[in-house]
Amino acid sequence: MHESLTIGQLSARSGVAPSALRYYERLGLIRAERTGGNQRRYARTELRRVAFIRISQQVGVSLDEIREALDSLPSSRNPTPDDWAALSRAWRDRLDEKIRLLGKLRDDLDGCIGCGCLSLQRCTLYNPEDSLASEGPGARLVLPRPAADVTAG
Repeated sequence: MHESLTIGQLSARSGVAPSALRYYERLGLIRAERTGGNQRRYARTELRRVAFIRISQQVGVSLDEIREALDSLPSSRNPTPDDWAALSRAWRDRLDEKIRLLGKLRDDLDGCIGCGCLSLQRCTLYNPEDSLASEGPGARLVLPRPAADVTAG
């Protein structure tokens, strides 16, 4: 493999522990070839994939979703900037929604913690007698409701 990296080199360059790299490989998120002595060798292009995995995880994307996105990249050649741009376009709406939710969480927490009144009449997190249980799990007043909930209500 031309310009290959050992697992230690990939770890040092990416900031990801070797155990995590082996786990990513087991999940099919990154690929390695084996030497005659059965040592892993990673193409330098795997650095981009590891960076994508790390940043995606940091914003709350699951490894299954990351694998699905990485599977959209060509396997017969190294991904081009256009390939990465297509992946980015596919995620734009969901990332915009995450940004919107993070902003709402920040703003709601500022208001709730900042006001100090702990008013149960105004609190967006208050759910007397768990009245929202029939609508499903989670923070029903904060999180967006699935399309079926919107049309039903």
